[in-house]
Amino acid sequence: MKSLIEAVVIAALIATPLATFAQSNQTSEPLTRAQVRAELIQFEHAGYRPSSADTHNYPANLQAAEARVVAEHDAARTSGYGAPAVGSSQAGSRPDTAASSYSVPVVKYVR
Repeated sequence: MKSLIEAVVIAALIATPLATFAQSNQTSEPLTRAQVRAELIQFEHAGYRPSSADTHNYPANLQAAEARVVAEHDAARTSGYGAPAVGSSQAGSRPDTAASSYSVPVVKYVR
């Protein structure tokens, strides 16, 4: 029984710093002025007008614009278009390498 208690205490001591580290990564740094302006421009492109006379529906208008921006980002992310994948390589063969006059000679593997 004593060894079980010791094991639980040791596990708790090990788990506590890990939990606090995970929580500290969730806090984000404050937004910069440029980031806030970029978000406002995105909302304006989505149809939100901060200077409109319709101040009674301000929260609903802002939330609708935010939903449109999120939908656009999701559609862009899942569309299959965009930047090429980073770190891709050909499978099953070594890439052909060319020797540069500025580097150590490189062996070129040919099939």
